[in-house]
Amino acid sequence: MTRASTAPATAATGTATVDPAEVAKFEAMAAEWWDPHGKFKPLHEMNPCRLDYITRQIAAEFGRDLADPQAFAGLRLLDIGCGGGLLSEPMARLGAEVVGADAAAGNIPVARLHAEQSGLAIDYRNVTAESLAAAGERFDVVLNMEVVEHVADPLAYLTACHDLLKPGGLMICSTLNRNAKSFAMAIVGAEWVMRWLPKGTHEWAKFITPEELYDLIRRAGLDPVDRKGMVFNPLAWSWSLSDRDLSVNYVTASVRRD
Repeated sequence: MTRASTAPATAATGTATVDPAEVAKFEAMAAEWWDPHGKFKPLHEMNPCRLDYITRQIAAEFGRDLADPQAFAGLRLLDIGCGGGLLSEPMARLGAEVVGADAAAGNIPVARLHAEQSGLAIDYRNVTAESLAAAGERFDVVLNMEVVEHVADPLAYLTACHDLLKPGGLMICSTLNRNAKSFAMAIVGAEWVMRWLPKGTHEWAKFITPEELYDLIRRAGLDPVDRKGMVFNPLAWSWSLSDRDLSVNYVTASVRRD
């Protein structure tokens, strides 16, 4: 059974950076989170690549052995924009105490039900990063994956992420680069041609270059320590991490030093 949420399940609070139109887009797709052939097919296909980066960074930062089935035991982890729990569940299986937060209320029952069916105790809440920070919640790890390009104020949002971390805590943040290639692949290809996502899921103008994101992370009070591209190979139909190719999807790791 999942643990009871300490936040209302009907409405997110502390919504300073929440864009209601962006929340509505994902809430409309909530029931399809666990369908690998549905609207979230791209995330299902990318997920092993994301998990490879996340688990390696956490293990390196906290001196954990990934050969241990409970490698993340004792770590408190927040998955912001958790959706249906595609990242929350693997983190819980590795022993982390997981809070999954999403501003879209419709995602939470889906995530809770799937976790219960999987025998996982995950604390899912319809709540924002700002309200968690204001309540004094603190975490060893904050996962901030494919969220920053959907918020109204990226700097305020990342500052809330900083405040949610304990000193020495780790934030992992992924997003989309802003260039002609990302427009062609993430919008024209994924939304218009392949129709993996509904048209309008992404707004190219909200995409953030790696340099811009590093600057925002530093201004939020965090120290960027790593970044890699997540690259799709259409011939092999697979995703991989790259040290050099950050042209479309990329992921960063940052640490709170104070």
